[in-house]
Amino acid sequence: MTNSGMCKFADDGLPPVGEVIRRYELRAKKSLGQNFLLDLNLTRKIARLCGDLNGETVVEIGPGPGGLTRSLLHEGAAHVVVVERDERCLPALQLVADNWEDQLHVISGDALAIELSELKRFVQGEDNQRFLIISNLPYGIATRLLVSWLEQSAWPPPFSSMALMFQREVAERIVAKPGTKAYGRLAVLSQWSCKVEIGMRLPASAFTPPPKVDSAVVTFKPYEMREPLASAHILGRVTAAVFGQRRKMLRSSLRQVTDQPEKLIEAAGLSPELRGEHVSVADLARMARLLETETEG
Repeated sequence: MTNSGMCKFADDGLPPVGEVIRRYELRAKKSLGQNFLLDLNLTRKIARLCGDLNGETVVEIGPGPGGLTRSLLHEGAAHVVVVERDERCLPALQLVADNWEDQLHVISGDALAIELSELKRFVQGEDNQRFLIISNLPYGIATRLLVSWLEQSAWPPPFSSMALMFQREVAERIVAKPGTKAYGRLAVLSQWSCKVEIGMRLPASAFTPPPKVDSAVVTFKPYEMREPLASAHILGRVTAAVFGQRRKMLRSSLRQVTDQPEKLIEAAGLSPELRGEHVSVADLARMARLLETETEG
């Protein structure tokens, strides 16, 4: 295979992705956070980041002209469900659907308005089988989508693994460790819920049009239980307080969520002089649980 969308899969009768873009005049829209990835060598590498796709149902958000979609199917996915808001892309996706018979299901709509539980009906196989999410997420909604998926009250979630493309800065915030500048709310929620790793880095030049920043794909493997056990909603309140004013000590920042911050901090076994960026994921979740118990009482 060659680069820049000029390659074909050996057994794929579809035209190159670049040609599909020209045929349907699919100029990427900045308002939708679109940056198309044409190199099918790269999309196949992304498709493999969640492991063997044979027999799996894969959900893809924002497929655009369908380059990653085709790679998911070629890597063995039994069923691919794509959610596309841009109606201009639907004819290109239908081209793929026609080529793959019943294996591709196209949903025209806004991913932010769709609950993951609604997509469970597309999963084939055993009743308790979960789906994968593999996507080059539209940059404008990437963080909002991720947070909505991780804040679900029911856990474990309907997905068994995710490989998601973000702007490099966002990816680094997701995997950041305590004591670093990038460590914050997104790291806490992600790492409390999943094992996260950067699986792949991509330069801006890999996309059409090239964005102003590089990108990275983060893999998420959800834990069967989120520990320490806490309410995702209350953890969100705690992290908003401690990271919203990063330079403040816990005894000051936590006044946004409790009238007795010292009591909460002491119960968690922490120093009131700590700042949020130096508090571990487990300790923040522990404070959220204590706050939840206090509220219930």
